[in-house]
Amino acid sequence: MRRRFIQIKGELVEVSRDYVAPGTPRRVDILGDRLYHGLRATDGADISTRTKHRAYMKKNGLTTIDDYTNTFKEAERQRGDSKRGVDPSRKMDIAQTIDQLRNRGR
Repeated sequence: MRRRFIQIKGELVEVSRDYVAPGTPRRVDILGDRLYHGLRATDGADISTRTKHRAYMKKNGLTTIDDYTNTFKEAERQRGDSKRGVDPSRKMDIAQTIDQLRNRGR
């Protein structure tokens, strides 16, 4: 079995294999499916992996909030436009009114 030593103030000190020096940033493992471990839907269905979760969501016509990212951005843009008085149909309304006025004079 291999042994592990570190140097402290010029002396070698034996430490365990899982020793981490104080102040060393902790490594974070990639979680993968760990977040899904033992997870069940409200109806009791097993959704303990990403694949099972995705299939359950598709089968039941469900989605997660991140599917609406672009929808929310577009709605925010439209709210901003309406606050500034921008009406997307305004150009068409003006063009129709001009046509009506031109046709009235004939």
